[in-house]
Parts: sequence; C-alpha cells; structure tokens
Amino acid sequence: MFDFHIEARQDRARAGRFSTPHGEVITPVFAPVGTQAAVKGVTSAQLVELNTNLILANTYHLYLRPGDQIIAELGGLHSFMNWQRPILTDSGGFQVFSLASIRTIDMDGVTFKSHLDGSLHRFTPEKSIAIQENLGADIIMAFDECPDPVDYQVNRKAVERTSAWAERCLSAKRRQDQALFGIIQGGIFPDLRQQSAERLVQLNFPGYAIGGLAVGETKEQMLSTIEVCNELLPEDKPRYLMGVGTPEDLVNSVWRGVDIFDCVAPTRLARHKTAFLRKGRLNLARADQADNPNPIDEQCTCYTCRHYSRAYLRHMIVAKEMLGPILITIHNLHTLIELMREIRQAILENRFDVFYHEYFATERLP
Repeated sequence: MFDFHIEARQDRARAGRFSTPHGEVITPVFAPVGTQAAVKGVTSAQLVELNTNLILANTYHLYLRPGDQIIAELGGLHSFMNWQRPILTDSGGFQVFSLASIRTIDMDGVTFKSHLDGSLHRFTPEKSIAIQENLGADIIMAFDECPDPVDYQVNRKAVERTSAWAERCLSAKRRQDQALFGIIQGGIFPDLRQQSAERLVQLNFPGYAIGGLAVGETKEQMLSTIEVCNELLPEDKPRYLMGVGTPEDLVNSVWRGVDIFDCVAPTRLARHKTAFLRKGRLNLARADQADNPNPIDEQCTCYTCRHYSRAYLRHMIVAKEMLGPILITIHNLHTLIELMREIRQAILENRFDVFYHEYFATERLP
C-alpha cells in the first residue's frame, strides 16, 4: 500500500511516487499546512485547482479543538475537511515542546498545559498514535522531541527519547491504512544524527523525516545537516524535511536528496502582506506599489497574477480587506507548488543540475 517508486535520479535528487489510500504523493512535493484542518484562506476546491498533492494537519491543535474523537465520529479528516487527496499529520511533538514554560518532559512522555484554557494534558507515544489514528491521515509521524538544535547535551538526551518513543509508536500502531514515519533528531551534530538514524533505520519505517531544523540554526548548518542525514537514510524510502518551505530552501534541499516538505511560510507571509517571488520576497504594503500596474510576478500563471495588479493588492491591504491575504496566499502556494513541479520535471529530464545552477545564478527583483 505504501510503495515508494523512484522514477528518476540525478545525483542526490530524486523524482518519485509514494502510494497511499488516497492517491499517490508525487515527489518532490510541497505540502501546505492546514493546522486546524484548513489551509488558511483557501478552500479545498482552490487547493485542487493549485494542484496540491498533499496537505499537513496538526495533531496537537486538533486534539485540543474540536477533539480527535469528534473527527473520528465524523468520518476522519478527509471527510471532515472535504479533502480526498493524501493528508499527513505531525505527532504534536513540535507544538508540545515549543510550550517550554508550561510543560515537563520525562522518558515516558510530556505533560503540558493547553494554550487555549490552561487545562492539563499528557502526550505519550501511545497517545500520539491513538490521536493520529482517530484523525485518519495517510501519513502519520512518530512522537519525537524537538530541542534547541545547537545544544549538544540536550540533543543527546532527545535522541535517546526519540529513539525509544519511535519503538513504542510502532508497537502502539493498529491501523494498517496509515504509513508511520520515523523522525531523525540530533540537532546540528553529525554523530548524534548518525545515532538517531541508525536506531530508526533498524525499525524499518516506510519513510523518514528530518526533524529539528529551521528552528534556530544557521542556513549553512541546516544544509550540512540535511546532507549528513540523507547519506544515512535508505535510498528506497521517502525523506521528509519538516517545517522548511522557502523557494531557495526547497531547491537546495531537493538537490541534497529530500522528497517531501511542509511549511506555514506561504500562508503566514501572505497574512503579513508578503509575496514570494521566484527568488526572494515582495512586501506589497510598500508605498511604491500603490500605482504599480504589474502583477506580483509577470511570469507567474496563478489566478492572482493573471487577474490582479500589485496596486490592487496593496489597496486591499491598506483597506484591510480579507481578499488581500487570500489572493497573496493563492500566489504563494502556487509559487511553491509550481516550483516543485518544475524541479520534478527537470529531474525526470536529467537537467536538474542546469536548473539548480541557473536558479542560484539569477535573481528576480521587485
């Protein structure tokens, strides 16, 4: 059910297909984040129109509201949010561990207070799997600890916990129609990443995620760690880089062997008046955009760029009309999804090396 077929390779970059009960995940792929079972600002129909192949939903948030049991009773996430393509749920680990002032960790799990009402809750590997089974996503994640990436001792302990919890997640899993991915931790430290990868590869997950990056380390540290991890992970399993999603990072990471990505950046930046360019960003609230008749990107074919000017989008922002962030969200998602399509095509045609070097040799200015 969860076969990963690599159709083409060029150096470390791969183009593949990962089968799931709700269709194939065509890689490399960018997954928009639908934290609350909704990608902010767009409908499921618009996501289909954007050729979205995979979306991510958040275990921690959906557990707290409306509750995973309610979602299960209503037919699972696919039915609940009217999305019939593949869904991935994270384990809740990142959100729990980000609550540094209101949680305590032990080898069995994490006790934390809800950010909504202060109520006390506990996540264990078994609890995380039970919630994700209720949610019913196609790809689910092992419960892990995501620490400060540059603290060696903290990461050493996190690798121990994450490895032990991964085994417990496998033992707790009951549903056969969900692929459980393990998560490699270890911060920016190659020896810890190796320890983590070796422990998890022995467990033979159908896919592996690289966790604990884009959370405070430098860009150089992130890219070197990706290289280390990809050398340690099986060639015949998909590789998922968690929480990374700028155009530059996508190109760089596919070049280093990553297949799956997710990030809140395209929707969050849109709500903060910022559009992705092919390379770089554009603040549409700038005064010099007030009379600009051009689209965000003249080479972009998204709905927003085909129908609206920068001047109109700035007017929406200044007037505080909700349509402004929605239109920018459509553009930002299109930019990343189309970029991944182009990358995949370049790999299939054995010209991704040319694409890569041309991409970083040119810039698009606002």
